[in-house]
Amino acid sequence: MSFVHLHVHTEYSLLDGACRIDGIMDRVKELGQTAIAITDHGVMYGCIDFYKAAKAAGIKPIIGCEVYVARRGMADRVHGIDNDPYHLVLLCENRKGYENLCYLVSEAFIHGFYGKPRIDLQLLQQHHEGLIALSACLAGAIPQYLMEEDYDSAKEYAKKMSGIFGEGNFFLEMQDHGIPEQRPVNQGIQRLARELGLPLVVTNDAHYLRKEDAEMQDVLLCIQTGKTVDDTNRMKFQTQEFYLKSEDEMKGLFPGCEEAFENTVRIAERCNLEFTFHEYHLPSYPVPEGYTDEEYFRKLCAEGFAERYPDAPEAYRERLEYEIGVISRMGYVNYYLIVWDFIHYAKVNGIPVGPGRGSGAASIVAYCMHITEVDPMKYNLIFERFLNPERVSMPDFDTDFSPERRGEVMEYVMEKYGADHVAQIVTFGTMAARGAIRDVGRALNFSYAETDVVAKLVPTMPLHLTLAEAMKISPKLKEMYDGDQRVKTLIDTAMRLEGMPRNTSTHAAGVVITAQPVNTYVPLSRNDDTVVTQYTMTTIEELGLLKMDFLGLRNLSVIQDAEALARQENPNFQIAKVPDNDPETFAMLAEGKTQGVFQMESTGMTGVCVSMKPTSIEDLTAIVALYRPGPMESIPKFVENKFNPGKVTYKTPLLEPILKVTYGCIVYQEQVIEIFRTLGGYSMGQADNIRRAISKKKQKIIDAERKTFVYGDREQKIDGCIARGVPEAVAQSIYDEIVDFANYAFNKAHAVCYAVVAYQTAYLKCHYPRQYMAALMTSVLDSATKISGYIAECRELGIPVLPPDINHSEDYFTVEGDAIRFGLGAVKNVGRGLIRSMAAKRAEGGAFRSLEDFLERMGEGELNKRAVENFIKCGAMDCFGYHRSELLAVYDQMMDSVSASRKKNLEGQMGLFAMLDEDDEAGKVPIPKLKELDKGELLSMEKETTGIYISGHPMDDYRPYLRNTHVVHIGSLMEEDNGFQDDQIISVAGIVQTVKMKTTRNNSMMAYVTVEDDTASIEMLAFSNVLDQYGGYLRENSAVVITGRLSLRDDKEPQIVINRARPISDYADGSAPPEQPQNVNKSGTLYLRLPGEEGMLYPKIRCILNMFPGESKAVLFFADTGRRRGTQCCIRESMLSELKNVLGEANVVLK
Repeated sequence: MSFVHLHVHTEYSLLDGACRIDGIMDRVKELGQTAIAITDHGVMYGCIDFYKAAKAAGIKPIIGCEVYVARRGMADRVHGIDNDPYHLVLLCENRKGYENLCYLVSEAFIHGFYGKPRIDLQLLQQHHEGLIALSACLAGAIPQYLMEEDYDSAKEYAKKMSGIFGEGNFFLEMQDHGIPEQRPVNQGIQRLARELGLPLVVTNDAHYLRKEDAEMQDVLLCIQTGKTVDDTNRMKFQTQEFYLKSEDEMKGLFPGCEEAFENTVRIAERCNLEFTFHEYHLPSYPVPEGYTDEEYFRKLCAEGFAERYPDAPEAYRERLEYEIGVISRMGYVNYYLIVWDFIHYAKVNGIPVGPGRGSGAASIVAYCMHITEVDPMKYNLIFERFLNPERVSMPDFDTDFSPERRGEVMEYVMEKYGADHVAQIVTFGTMAARGAIRDVGRALNFSYAETDVVAKLVPTMPLHLTLAEAMKISPKLKEMYDGDQRVKTLIDTAMRLEGMPRNTSTHAAGVVITAQPVNTYVPLSRNDDTVVTQYTMTTIEELGLLKMDFLGLRNLSVIQDAEALARQENPNFQIAKVPDNDPETFAMLAEGKTQGVFQMESTGMTGVCVSMKPTSIEDLTAIVALYRPGPMESIPKFVENKFNPGKVTYKTPLLEPILKVTYGCIVYQEQVIEIFRTLGGYSMGQADNIRRAISKKKQKIIDAERKTFVYGDREQKIDGCIARGVPEAVAQSIYDEIVDFANYAFNKAHAVCYAVVAYQTAYLKCHYPRQYMAALMTSVLDSATKISGYIAECRELGIPVLPPDINHSEDYFTVEGDAIRFGLGAVKNVGRGLIRSMAAKRAEGGAFRSLEDFLERMGEGELNKRAVENFIKCGAMDCFGYHRSELLAVYDQMMDSVSASRKKNLEGQMGLFAMLDEDDEAGKVPIPKLKELDKGELLSMEKETTGIYISGHPMDDYRPYLRNTHVVHIGSLMEEDNGFQDDQIISVAGIVQTVKMKTTRNNSMMAYVTVEDDTASIEMLAFSNVLDQYGGYLRENSAVVITGRLSLRDDKEPQIVINRARPISDYADGSAPPEQPQNVNKSGTLYLRLPGEEGMLYPKIRCILNMFPGESKAVLFFADTGRRRGTQCCIRESMLSELKNVLGEANVVLK
């Protein structure tokens, strides 16, 4: 071999590179090459994945990056000059080169970003050690000068680069993709090499693996730029030569350049960067003077143990000493201290912290240090599930904080360890199966409806289903694939792009804390204003870096706020000290009153609570664990066994103490571990290892371990079931059950933590309902839909929600007597600062007596006219005793008058007599007597200013009409597990909020209609045939009943395609008007005559047919060729009307 590819773009050159890492190594082997480089555009996202894949394949990985170099300095940002940086390829020779490349790439994002992440020559001068540079493609500085026929500048730049990198470290790069400009550039590069004595290399700017992948990569570019493949005015590669070529192909392009080829091999030989995995780089916790880490850790454990367990059994102390020993031996003392420190900081500063999350709650050390608040001994939680001494892996404490104050904890950590030692973590959005179809469909110029039909045929379950798997289980998808060439092209292209990273975002919670600055270990980038690692959480852990999850949990704020409100009534109340077995709380849950209760408020969860009737936190833990796809199937058996103890059976008495708490069902991972330990004689660590192997479906281990479980293994010191008195057949049966369920078994430690939070919220709702509902609504001030739902729940609970009031409301929802007062923070265009200033003035000078008094007492710069108008419109100024119509007529003039009066006072222009005559009313603005606006207008203004109706709802007058009809609440459609099916025909009733008309591609009209009832709102689509028949009813503020087809998509809120609309008044006599003929399914075969398959008509017709899926036959006849195509649809009058509109009456026949 005398050639190595040194210029390669993987899928991490996002939406540009299409060399998939998992396919690169096969291609390299196929070409007989032994090394390859990764040089993505400006980023190092894929370096570790690339390195591991290469090592696994026996290929030498060369880590690099094609960086962007500013034309001037990286701080310069002048459009037209600095927005088009040069390219430069950098390759890591060794660890020092890697650290320098990480630094350069990080600085490019953090300080040099201007359209692209840029470095400059000054930074390169300071951080070039260990790096080999190539002059790059036509976008490199030297090729750019040569294309401009400025040889002298090219020469000067080459000298400069050679001077920066040193002799033998800067190479002039030649490429030939059949682009005309490359020939003269290559001649210039060869001349520079001769004149300056600089070495040459040949490369191919590889963006895909094989020549036939060019079209797929072109689609990828279209996805990036938002263009379609048939758009002539778009970014496009000029040729199809940007692939991983063989040595022979490259030598055919560059005959007589042997030295340049040999140089690629020499560079590969020089690049010897090695990564070490699972070698930990934990930061040190600064312990108080006079202590070692170990001593301070033991001190905290001892003090906490004495507090948590004043009369502890000896077994508890033994568990503590065991855990301390494991933590110390595995080197995680510092880890525990770091976690303790930031959680301690949060608690001392009143920042709500969750009771725990994940398997960390299984540690008695964590409980004693107040890292967690769940007693692992009480709930039989297994420490080895968290930290297994027989498997070296970093422990992982995930922590929930109040979302509003989570940032304070992160700031504390940055201050403690240094801002450059802390970063958040990147995540990648990938093109999943449905998403890939939608992206590719747009790029291939499919209509939205055509793409939607294909995408919806991909099942959403199981999760992470690939398109290849979807084709096996979705007959309709396979039928479309086999029967329609365009759909086949769509799916084939989507399959090739499926799984590729599409975009980056910031992990919701992940934070890395390092001993040295973060960019010593990993490159950084910037997502908006957040500095993030370029490697994902998994890679961060593999590199041995300390990763924490700082999560935001809104319910913690709700609990804290409700607790504070409850203390106004009961000063000694503490949620942490409430009994955990309160019968009234469990009775409330058993009645299905779960709205607003953490984890329990969905329709499905409510149903489980009603059927299971939980009576303990153990029951709530089981609900949290079981209510997921898969384990859900066990819920009926669990409920049956709970209420019929006689039906609980155990295959061996040894199972009873393990499964008794879950009524004979395996629910938790901890139970699986305990079964292996108790029945099979495994150690806890061994048991956890086999549990993990089973859950990951490692079949070889599963088969081998069956023998060990049943018969034992002397070498591993495992007795086996038979030696412990379990019959062989029973042991085999138990193992089968474990293998079947281990994949679904849930981490009990996590479930307990969330069950505790669920119980606390339920307790507050049960015993302090006003305080809890007020806190709950405060937590969703930015969501009118949620506030509306919770106000409805308050009505169910008999709690009045009082309207906003300038003299009583705070910025949040408050408890006022037996009612809740609406918070002014929910009013639009009113800042929190203004509301708090109002409250302060109210406390200082008493209630505002009139609008004028309010305007005079509020500061000049605090109020604007929009805020005052919105206060009036939402009813917050009804307390002044005037109609809203009257205040709206005068507030503007009154504000101007008060402002003018202030101005006169300031300028000292007030006359002597005016000052003395305090009763002079000349400057006052009288409030006229006007008729109040009608109820509909008042409600509309409330909706406009708060997003909800406050003093009533337009639907209040109509609900009685709909009692015995098939109409469903819109809110029920918006729930995650709503029980409705895609394409189901449903009816809803509500008020039309907005109607937006749009012209379709075939020049017919359609409308987007938003309809709202008193539970939620939903967007609807009305096509031309519907608008023709029912458009008169679809006017803003009209009350209608809509019947239509429900559209459920994984990437959008539910929508309804309207079939029929009627005024609600038609239902006034208590019976629904009869369905009209156009909504009845018609039978027969539909025949359609089209001019041909080419042109825009055929796609339009397909689109209409796809909108009416069904089992009836349709035959399409193409006049130009005589060909026929068959398909299926649901034949309705509305569809026939639309088809006739497009094709003409004579070309649409139903027989």
